[in-house]
Amino acid sequence: MTENITVAIIGNRDQTALMRLAGVEKCRIIEEDGDDTRDKVREALVDLAGDSSVGIIMLPEDWGRDAADTIRHIRESKRSSAIVINIPSGFKTKEQDVKEYYKTYTKKLIGFNVNI
Repeated sequence: MTENITVAIIGNRDQTALMRLAGVEKCRIIEEDGDDTRDKVREALVDLAGDSSVGIIMLPEDWGRDAADTIRHIRESKRSSAIVINIPSGFKTKEQDVKEYYKTYTKKLIGFNVNI
């Protein structure tokens, strides 16, 4: 019997609403209301990484940079099989070549290239 892998997102209201329309069920909404945003993002990452049904955690790239230490810990941890991927924070990304970025990232995660 195969186990279903759940995709989750950590984001603001707009980002999570958009992903819910695409079928993502697990969402953590973070309101950017000051200095504790970074702590809220880290807490949500740890919570979702601890959920054995979550296989992919999407995170806006701006927040990914803020929580890089937590993401590194999740990736190195043998207790979590969740993969954390960065998504554009807004309507444009800071990556110059998005296709090349995800191609390199995929190779790093699974060990080979995937062409779409």
